[in-house]
Amino acid sequence: MTDSTTVPVPAERWGIFRPNRLAVMLILAALAAWPGALGELTRSLMVDAYVQVSVFVAATLMLFYGAERLFNFDIGTALKNARGAQVPLAALLGATPGCGGAVVVVAAYSSGNVGFGAVVATLTATMGDAAFLLIATRPDAAAIVLPLSFVVGILSGWIVDKFHSHEYRTVTQSSCEIAPRLGRIRLTDWAYLALVVPGLIVGGAQLAQIEVSHVAGVPILPIALAGTFLGLFIWSTSILTAMTNTQDAPVTRMAEETSFISVWVIGAYLAYDYVAEFGGLDIGLLFQSVAPLLPLMGVLVGFIPGCGPQVLVTTLYINGVIPFAAVMGNAISNDGDALFPAIALNPRAAVVATVYSALPALIVAYAFHFLAPGFMN
Repeated sequence: MTDSTTVPVPAERWGIFRPNRLAVMLILAALAAWPGALGELTRSLMVDAYVQVSVFVAATLMLFYGAERLFNFDIGTALKNARGAQVPLAALLGATPGCGGAVVVVAAYSSGNVGFGAVVATLTATMGDAAFLLIATRPDAAAIVLPLSFVVGILSGWIVDKFHSHEYRTVTQSSCEIAPRLGRIRLTDWAYLALVVPGLIVGGAQLAQIEVSHVAGVPILPIALAGTFLGLFIWSTSILTAMTNTQDAPVTRMAEETSFISVWVIGAYLAYDYVAEFGGLDIGLLFQSVAPLLPLMGVLVGFIPGCGPQVLVTTLYINGVIPFAAVMGNAISNDGDALFPAIALNPRAAVVATVYSALPALIVAYAFHFLAPGFMN
């Protein structure tokens, strides 16, 4: 835990591979280079993951972090002064795609700027990084999931503030940062941003049902693969886990967090299609056999800290394997990466807030399961 005066990470700590991440990058490179059907499928899925998800994540993060830097807005102070609007603001921050908004509220709770109801509201409303994937691939579903999670978050926060008076603060600081600073902008950050631009053109064209295979005369395949593996390089050499320091430049934060999210998206894409293509297993039929349990499974997976499992749940929904009820329950119950700092700062608060989110998640999930079983499937 550091404050806003954290000294930037020395340059010599950059570019050092983390063994487990290096192994993942090398395995993915080998799969992409593999001859025959395996390599062709892998490259195709990497391109899809890049132009369908990664570039949109990068664009959203640049807008979000750029606006934050431009207007120099102190969210913690704003929340403290919000009084009656504190819970709705916390839920709105949680409903923002990604985990940054929810992390801010968790840190504000430890600083004494918000009450426990705001923590429950933000953790209930957040869908974490899985929101980026849903927005990019199923915007119609995202238009239901995110606003509904926001409303449920507000109601949950208000109910908790009315009936729960106990606080769990164990850390009291006027300012705190979840991650160490990286300092100056790196060449890889600018390179990643440069590769995002043509990928965003292709991704936008696909959303408009326009097939684009070249940008400025360059095939999209090498562009997407270059962006994919540059992201893997940034991820495999990063000292961060997922979140970035608010003092770092927007382009650095975008490159770091998009790379982290992209690894999970690639993994989810490959896992599903490999099983479907080479495993001889009908995943859809397998899940249909336990259909009544799928909303409950979505809620339970949401208890797992981090965004990886939640990205996998969203991927299964996108591929038509699990129903909308399951992804809706998961969206409400999951806390994304915000659960990590919550556990580190106030473990009891994190556990209780997660438990509190389970009840509305089950209610909403099974309401869709029984009352609208085919909705958004």
